[in-house]
Parts: sequence; structure tokens; C-alpha cells
Amino acid sequence: MIEGASIRAAVPVSDAVDRREHGGGAPVPRGLRVLDTASLVGLEARAWGLGLSQRLDPEWVRATAAPDGVHYLWPALWHDLSHRPDVPRHLRCELLISLRAGERLKSLLDVLPDDFAPLPVLASREEVMEAGRRWENATSVREWLEAEGVRGEA
Repeated sequence: MIEGASIRAAVPVSDAVDRREHGGGAPVPRGLRVLDTASLVGLEARAWGLGLSQRLDPEWVRATAAPDGVHYLWPALWHDLSHRPDVPRHLRCELLISLRAGERLKSLLDVLPDDFAPLPVLASREEVMEAGRRWENATSVREWLEAEGVRGEA
């Protein structure tokens, strides 16, 4: 959840989820991250390659996201795949994607800490609040695909 907004992660709590800390007690990072389309495609490709639970097909993102779009990541919680010890603990983030047609979609994306840390933080409270309003008004990827008559493409 971002500070000052009413965004809530739509993630069920399970035994595999730790909302409080990472490894040696580090809290979930705070702050809204902003990224360009190339960075978003790279993060999706990394999550796809690792088989992380929350990710979109990077080719779908490349074809659908605005090439010069601004996209946002809100870190929500730490996530483990206890059945796959080869996959490191990672952040489950809420994602707001800007599309070529000007629409915005919301989704989730699992991101490794080393990939998340260098992403720029959006510092302006006004910009953070505006991103929160955009999130609240956005359609989920699933709803958008159903409305477009597409199934399972993302």
C-alpha cells in the first residue's frame, strides 16, 4: 500500500507470505517506484524466466504497453515459494501499466530485491496521490482481456 492512498494488495494471505520482513529482518521497502516500458518488460521477463507466480508474458507487455509509458510498482509484501527453495524470496508488487491506447491496467508482479532496489522512487506526494487515483480507476488485466475477447494471452 502506498502512503497516503487507499490502495490495498489483492493478495490472499497464506503460509508462504510474510508481510513483515525479509530475511534478516528488513521491512518491505516503502515508496512507489516508477519505471519505463523497457524496464517493465525486463522485470516481466525475469519473473517469467524464474517461473514466479505473479507475472505477465513479456511479449504481451512489449506489444501492449505504451512504448514511452510510465508504469508504477507498489511493494506490498515479501513472498516465498516454499515448494521451490531454488527461487529466492521476492517482493510481490502491485503494478499499474500504461497502455498504447491510453488506458491503464492493474496487475501484480513478483520482483527480486536486487532488481527492485535500483528502481527510482517517486518522491512527490502529489504524484503519488495521482498514481493512487489512477490505480483505483484502472481495470485489471484479466477484466481488460475478457472485455477485449481475449483469453489467457497475458
